[in-house]
Amino acid sequence: MEKRNVYMDYSATTPLKGEVLDAMMPYLKENYGNPSSIYSKGIESKEAIKQSRTKISRLIGSKSDEIYFTSSGSEADNWAIFGALKGNGKHIVTSKIEHPAILNTLSYLETKGYDVTYLDVNESGLVNPDDLEKAIRDDTALVTIMMANNEIGTIQPIQKLVKLAHDKNVLFHSDAVQALGNIPVDVNKLGVDMMSFSAHKIYGPKGIGALYIKEGIEIENFVYGGGQENGKRAGTENVPAIIGFGKAAELAMNCLKEHVCHCLDLRNYLADELYAAVFDSHVNGTMLDRLPGNLNVSFDYAEGEAILLMLDYMGISVSTGSACGSSDSVPSHVLTAIGVPESRIHGTIRFSIGCFTTKDDVDYVVKAVKEVTKKLKELSPLK
Repeated sequence: MEKRNVYMDYSATTPLKGEVLDAMMPYLKENYGNPSSIYSKGIESKEAIKQSRTKISRLIGSKSDEIYFTSSGSEADNWAIFGALKGNGKHIVTSKIEHPAILNTLSYLETKGYDVTYLDVNESGLVNPDDLEKAIRDDTALVTIMMANNEIGTIQPIQKLVKLAHDKNVLFHSDAVQALGNIPVDVNKLGVDMMSFSAHKIYGPKGIGALYIKEGIEIENFVYGGGQENGKRAGTENVPAIIGFGKAAELAMNCLKEHVCHCLDLRNYLADELYAAVFDSHVNGTMLDRLPGNLNVSFDYAEGEAILLMLDYMGISVSTGSACGSSDSVPSHVLTAIGVPESRIHGTIRFSIGCFTTKDDVDYVVKAVKEVTKKLKELSPLK
């Protein structure tokens, strides 16, 4: 089998699109003005930021002044949580399958006297709305539940969950880092109070994220200093990255339907071919309420890390789970929460497809996985 390079870890990060780089370049070179300066170069940067804010707002259906730029999706998550809690209740509700940016923040808050309720999910990774309704208390300050899971791709019924929170006058935040650009995101239809995003998941640059804060929602600042971001988030703006985020959002909006169909077709093809080629394989999570490019598969009698390294040698990039926790040796908290046995968790690979993935790429990956798992199964003492 002739070696080729195949990137199949789009959930971890996406390559920068050429159009995005082209849009950023002038702001890395000649258009270097500080947006807070009132002379021409500064005004030029300030106007470019305004245009990017508008492009992102169009993608999510918000007003442009409801978008606040951050350094990352993780910062946006932290801001939403800490900002909502100051002066409010001491109780937060979340799910057991959230991103570490949420779970580790809430774990820290528990050491400071806050009470956190972690909702169970079913075998598909879905939160039961009845469980949320029962969990909300008089002192609940915030519900934070992700829109789409980064490991198994589960898409939560956010609109229904938001209504339950709002019926009890509780703020609702959602981490939509994985959802943006992969499925339609309309903050007005969803009804969320806050939502987090990151550019590098939609073919934009790393180091830039955003927090949507619904008009009328007052939360405390997370970063203090100057008056940037309408006085809500201090620090000189990362102009080139913001321009890149705006361009990536514009491209995502223009090709969303085609992108969804492309990823869905190849993801389903990959699932069918893997099932036919590797007998001892199991898809984790539902194939229905799932991100179109996500496929999480456990292989019996093989270690996920061994599969990953052998595939890497063959030019294939995949993940054993969340890139933010891939160096951890503990079993995936997401797979544990949906009831996958620990022995199977350790043999799990996450494949994530993107706009540059081809059918030939999928065929190559299937052949490689078949070869690798066959070798590992022969060496396993458990078979």
